[in-house]
Amino acid sequence: MKINAKQGFNIDFDKNEKLKTLTKLQYNVTQHGADESSFNNEYWDNEEEGIYVDIVSGEPLFSSKDKYDARTGWPSFTKPLDPDNVVLKSKLFFGSEVRSRDADSFLGDVFKDGPGPTGLRFCVNSAAMEFIPKDDLEKRGYGAYAALFSE
Repeated sequence: MKINAKQGFNIDFDKNEKLKTLTKLQYNVTQHGADESSFNNEYWDNEEEGIYVDIVSGEPLFSSKDKYDARTGWPSFTKPLDPDNVVLKSKLFFGSEVRSRDADSFLGDVFKDGPGPTGLRFCVNSAAMEFIPKDDLEKRGYGAYAALFSE
């Protein structure tokens, strides 16, 4: 199911104002490319249904439908919710860096050692995301994604 990437959330955000609200960890991850500790972050073992959005811009990034336990201690996904919302940048030594399109937030890395159907593992920092439970999608402005969880 393809959903309009700009539908259902506010892309008019003030990045500088939003950055002022982040914790030190969230800021260091999204703006300086730091990684949080494995097995000691908010979403690595989250099994609730919903979507994950960029902590800075709110742009939809990943769905719980594509989340799996890669045994790394970080949230791992087989694919982005909407590929238009993520940007991949090659790294010098391994994998590719994953960033959000609108906020240019550092999210994590993508590797070619994931399960099917993509064979990819998007290894993402919890501190770069906010989780929106499926029951809150409508009221939070992400109603276009509710259909993903009614199938």
